[in-house]
Amino acid sequence: MKLWTTQQRMDHDIELFTIGNDPILDKNLLSYDCLASMAHAKMLHKIGLLSNSELDSALKGLQEIIKLHSQNSFPILSGEEDCHSAIERYLTDNCGIVGKKIHLGRSRNDQVLTALRLYEKEEIQQIINLINKLNEHLTQRINADGHIALPGYTHMQRAMPTTIGVWLGCFLAANKDNINLLNSTSKIIDQSPLGSAAGFGVPILNIDRECTAKELNFSSVMENPLYAQLSRGKFEALILNALTLILYDINKIATDLLLFSTAEFGYISLPLEMCTGSSIMPQKKNADVLELLRAKYHVVLAEEIKVKSIIGNLMSGYNRDLQLTKEPLFNSLSITKECLSIMGKIISNFTIDPPRCSKSLTPELFATEKVNTLVLNGIPFRDAYHQVAKEYNPQNLIHNGGKK
Repeated sequence: MKLWTTQQRMDHDIELFTIGNDPILDKNLLSYDCLASMAHAKMLHKIGLLSNSELDSALKGLQEIIKLHSQNSFPILSGEEDCHSAIERYLTDNCGIVGKKIHLGRSRNDQVLTALRLYEKEEIQQIINLINKLNEHLTQRINADGHIALPGYTHMQRAMPTTIGVWLGCFLAANKDNINLLNSTSKIIDQSPLGSAAGFGVPILNIDRECTAKELNFSSVMENPLYAQLSRGKFEALILNALTLILYDINKIATDLLLFSTAEFGYISLPLEMCTGSSIMPQKKNADVLELLRAKYHVVLAEEIKVKSIIGNLMSGYNRDLQLTKEPLFNSLSITKECLSIMGKIISNFTIDPPRCSKSLTPELFATEKVNTLVLNGIPFRDAYHQVAKEYNPQNLIHNGGKK
């Protein structure tokens, strides 16, 4: 049973093409759709469109679906397009007439929007929790090893001395901004689309959108029903942008760790149980996990671009193109959670070689310190700069170029 079915039969190949993998993807949304349906049923009861017994039956049936889903025992059948059809089918089969009434005053358009928003809000909170956990690992590492000095780099060349604390601390600072970004994103998407129907509201019925928004713990209602449809894809792109920036920082940590763990640097090393080997070179110890963490940023960046490309050039209102924005979102949320968890484990377990770090602190790294010492003794900065430069580059004093 499809929610839009009347009497016509659809070409089988066209049907499969239009459904795509929604029956699989919608498993992510099923419990949230049930929660939204509970709120909708309560609202219909409040305005007199469901009886007491019908409301009780609907709520009981929806709770049964959530329980079955948690046990992996609630199928979305091959003849159904999505979780919405599966839920209505179950309610009709098991709860009687209320299953036929439950869709009153809404469309699949605002159904999926509401389920997505509930899902997204919870996923964002999970990611914030994982960032906080990663920050705990970073803080513990800084407290233990933050005093160890090592070279800092510009232009991929040794530049000035720094410490493990400054190096890892930059990612703590980045994560603070990432959490602020996620909180801002969550605030924007925390608007209830339920009751906007297909983008033009619900004629005649005096539905109470504030009631359902409050029931679902949304901070506000999307007053303009057409904007609810325009937000589909736009809000997902906003979330994906935040995820991309989180993984940008993961990419940077992974890149640093890969470089610092090479034999040429040797500042850090990963335990054997976190590395892989080679099928031909028995001596190899490969940090594949870091390479994959580095690459996941590009995967999610591609998903962000995919969504932004799909939603462009669409006329106002719902377009079926938007169905294709679900998978990039689900995939990216899953990747981000996994990467944050894995990076936390790496931060806690890599080892540092202090003597190797110290050996790399060669005299030229203290050149800027020498310049500033001369300045404190009354020599103008530029004169001090050239005086120190002659010590390290007597035959090749560079007056132009490089970073200024």
